[in-house]
Formats: sequence, structure tokens, C-alpha cells
Amino acid sequence: MNDREKDGLTILGNRNTIYKTNYDPDVLESFENKHQENDYFVKFNCPEFTSLCPITGQPDFAAITISYVPDVKMVESKSLKLYLFSFRNHGAFHEDCVNIIMKDLIKLMDPKYIEVTGKFLPRGGLSIDPYCNYGKPGTRWEEVAWSRMSQHDMYPEKVDNR
Repeated sequence: MNDREKDGLTILGNRNTIYKTNYDPDVLESFENKHQENDYFVKFNCPEFTSLCPITGQPDFAAITISYVPDVKMVESKSLKLYLFSFRNHGAFHEDCVNIIMKDLIKLMDPKYIEVTGKFLPRGGLSIDPYCNYGKPGTRWEEVAWSRMSQHDMYPEKVDNR
């Protein structure tokens, strides 16, 4: 048994990858954080996220950003990529997508802190940029979550390409 298998990772290094196009949180895998004594951010950028409008069935395109402070577990990046890809034929509103992603990652990892941002391209002349976050209750990260939420978009970026 190699280290990958000992960590419970079945997707990483697997050459027979299956790209599911229907929402599947079971594809997510985690591994042990080897630096649990440190607080640090891990950031993922997914500039090609796709889901479907639950009403019209039209595709929605977004850049999804996930930032988290791990505790004991971390998400394995290939499984995260496959998980995000599984939204391809999933019908959900933009706000639902970011909250579902955050809640699935909380369930998987139980991080100290996590935030998920979606920058959706406009349809019908309107873009939507949902943001959600979570700080582990009873820790200083709970306060960080409130602070970041209460200050979110106080100084929004200039958007001239959407």
C-alpha cells in the first residue's frame, strides 16, 4: 500500500478518471494536514465553473474562488476539480452553488475557516457575485468570518469586462 492509498486518496494518480457531469459530493477526498500547528490559507481558483439555471436550463459560467484555513484535514485538489466539474448539469441558482460548495467542504474537512466566492458572467445584462463564509464556532475564526462578511464588498473592484 502506497502513501496515497494510506491517506484514502483513490482519485489522485488514477489514469481512469471519470468526469461526472451531475452533482456528486462523494467524489471529494481529503488528506491529513501535515502543518496543523500553523494557521495558513489555501486558495483554489476555478475560472471555468459551469452550472445550469434551474428554471431555464441555460448554462451559467463563473470563476469560483475557495479560500480556507485547514485544521486536521485538507481537500485533495484533483477530487475538488472533479467535484466542481460535477456541477456541469446541475440546476442551481448562483447563490445556491457557492453555499453548496462551502457546506460540502465543511462536511469533508471541518476547516477552521472557509470562504467561497462566485463571479458569474452576466445573462440578460446582470452578473451575480455571491459570497459566503464560515468560521469554526467557538474559535477566533468565527470572529474573522463575521468581520470579513460585514466588510465584504465595502470596496468592490472595478468590473469593465463583463
